[in-house]
Amino acid sequence: MTDWNTRTLTVISAGLTQPSSSRLLADRLAAATVDALAGRGITADVEIVELRDHAHALTDNLLTGFPSGGLREVVDRVAKSDGVIAVTPIFNASYSGLYKSFFDVLEPGTLDGIPVLLGATGGTARHSLALEHAIRPMFAYLRAATVPTAVYAASEDWAGSGDRELARRITRAGDELARAMAARERADRVDPYADPVPFEELLARQDL
Repeated sequence: MTDWNTRTLTVISAGLTQPSSSRLLADRLAAATVDALAGRGITADVEIVELRDHAHALTDNLLTGFPSGGLREVVDRVAKSDGVIAVTPIFNASYSGLYKSFFDVLEPGTLDGIPVLLGATGGTARHSLALEHAIRPMFAYLRAATVPTAVYAASEDWAGSGDRELARRITRAGDELARAMAARERADRVDPYADPVPFEELLARQDL
């Protein structure tokens, strides 16, 4: 039975180290979203995905065209999510290759209409515009419904007055994502691989 008071939230972190600032930001964005959903009487089913754990599987997927093992589970979960948080470190004024590889392997239409909160981390505030000139356009192409507030955290944002401002942005972004998730009409998505055409039927069609 579908629980209409529960929403599925998948959190993607492309941090390369452990721990990483990208994972820290992802955790805080997730917590803010969960709190905002709870304020609306909605329970969150949350899973945090570290892409570094799937790096080899992503390379295999790019070569074969099919996800395997744990990566397949992540891809399936994203397709069924009511909301996604996607956080990347910024390298050379853009998203990381690991981050881009994950969204490259998703089937077309996977993110159609799914609310997405964008986050990024970097060593300096000068890279913050990467969210708008590189990351948001990619999700627009993927037809995701990105929330208005994207959150960038530079090194100086993790302490003192910087952290207070970061906390304010995180709270606002989490509330925007929760609002979009709460309003989303839940529907089961069709897995294109779940009901394959039998091989015998394919042969019969060729004989016609």
